[in-house]
Amino acid sequence: MSIETTAREFFEACETGKGWEGCKGYCHDGATFSAQADALADVTTLEGYAEWMKGLLTPIPDGHYELKAFSTDADRGVVTAFAVFHGTNTVDGPVPATGKTAAADYVYAMEFDGDKIRHMTKIWNDAHSLKQLGWA
Repeated sequence: MSIETTAREFFEACETGKGWEGCKGYCHDGATFSAQADALADVTTLEGYAEWMKGLLTPIPDGHYELKAFSTDADRGVVTAFAVFHGTNTVDGPVPATGKTAAADYVYAMEFDGDKIRHMTKIWNDAHSLKQLGWA
């Protein structure tokens, strides 16, 4: 399987809330995660991020992505996905349900070692998303 195919399948599993169980087959054991976003400050592993995404779909059950671009840099072993996450907070979660909707731009930069992801960086303006949802 190519790194692009692996990345696409990982992206789909992660973004649809499959959690680590649905994502781990695409990743190295101990795969790391980073983001310059306060909402994810304590998340340092891809396992933790996959579980965080799964949990996000509880207060935002209609959460879904709109894929804008997908690209592969084979020389560097990196695949990027640019998307917009859409969803409405209709279920109590970190705060009572607000009924507000978010449209959040984000990018996944998935770095490969061989045929599996070893690190992923998420580029996302969490403050903007939290304001849209009425959580900040």
